[in-house]
Formats: sequence, structure tokens, C-alpha cells
Amino acid sequence: MTCLTRREQYSAAHRMFRPELSDEENMIVCGKCSNHLWHTHNYLLMVAVKGEPHTATGYFINATRHKEIMKDRVIVKFDKKNMNLKMDFMTDKAATGKKLAITIWDEPEIPLAEEGATPHCVRMEEGATLHCMRMEETENNYVEYYGELWKNLMTAAESCLTATTR
Repeated sequence: MTCLTRREQYSAAHRMFRPELSDEENMIVCGKCSNHLWHTHNYLLMVAVKGEPHTATGYFINATRHKEIMKDRVIVKFDKKNMNLKMDFMTDKAATGKKLAITIWDEPEIPLAEEGATPHCVRMEEGATLHCMRMEETENNYVEYYGELWKNLMTAAESCLTATTR
């Protein structure tokens, strides 16, 4: 199994806050990231796909197609935008790195599914699948996401926490 990772950059603004709280309460909960004037990050996004190289071509995905999907489905939508206000697929979602990673993961799946993918095994070319997405918000903070498996594990963990706190 081999992985091919594509790296792209974009800049976007956001604010972490809960609308039902005052600015002072949001500062306590979310810290400086709840600044009512927003703040910007220069994000570094890496999307890895995996597969077995085809014997005739030597690759399992066309790197240009990988780049096009990232640019069309993510970079164009995010770059120089306010994530809380200007992105249809972030509506009603907290603009945290974790939620952003899950949302970004879902975006490349749409055109890939249209090319014949099954829901849990995204076929990009001859057997290539979406493997990992890494989003660096700062040089010290990043989120890695591995798709549906992680989403299911997080849901199960939240259920356990809810059950034990009752």
C-alpha cells in the first residue's frame, strides 16, 4: 500500500463562540479565539490517498485530479473567507479545528462518490481511497482525521460519557 499526499494552503477567518453566551462568557470558554472581531489563520491542508500502484501506469491516482478536487472542493471555498459567515457547509457548525477537519473530509468525498465510490471506501482511481487529512492551524496545532471510522469512534465515546454522567 502506498500513500500520495497533496498539500495546499489557504487563509480564513473564524470565531469560536456560542451565540447564547455573552462576549465575556465566550472569552472564559473559548479564550482569545472568541474575539468578536474574528481572527485569521494561514492553514496548511494535507490530504493523503492510498492505493496499490497500477502495473501499467505506476500510479493509483492521477496527481492532477487529486489537486483539482482539493482546489475546487476546499481551497476555493475557504481561501480569504470568514468560515462562520461565508461557507454554506459550515452553517450551524462550531468553527473548531476538529469540526473543520470532519467537514473538509466530507467535501472531497462528493465528487469522488460521483465517480463510482462506495460510501466507506472512496474510489479515486483504480483502488485509491481517501486515507488521512491533516490540517495545520498553527505551526504547533494540527488535527488529523481518518474519516468515518473516527467519526463513529467519537460518537461512541460521547455516548459512553453521556451514559456515565447520568
